Amino acid sequence: MEYCERKRTLLFGLPICFTKYYITDEKITIKKGFLDIVEDDAFMFKIQDVRLKRSFMERIFGTGTVVCYTGDVTHPELEMVHIKHTEEIKEFIMNASEEARIKRRTLHTMSIDGDLHEEAEEYNVD
Repeated sequence: MEYCERKRTLLFGLPICFTKYYITDEKITIKKGFLDIVEDDAFMFKIQDVRLKRSFMERIFGTGTVVCYTGDVTHPELEMVHIKHTEEIKEFIMNASEEARIKRRTLHTMSIDGDLHEEAEEYNVD
């Protein structure tokens, strides 16, 4: 499956902006600009979490903002601002990122041993 969405204005949700979001099974591409075009990519296997934000005005005009938290250096927080079909896109990104991690055999791990040594000293555990 593939999505192509445009950034829209907050008022009336019109696609007047020059930003496009291309979402595929492999990556998310953001293309910005009119005269000078900047194109950024983020691979699906690097996406760790997804958030959907919808303000009151966005709900009125049927748009929303999808925020992807990635392990990417250039875009730790990848925002797709004021787009349509936000719930579908959020679910698609969550499923596609999980499948991409499984396909590439990558595993996202978190450091959960933050104060482990201090706690061990408190309880006299070696």
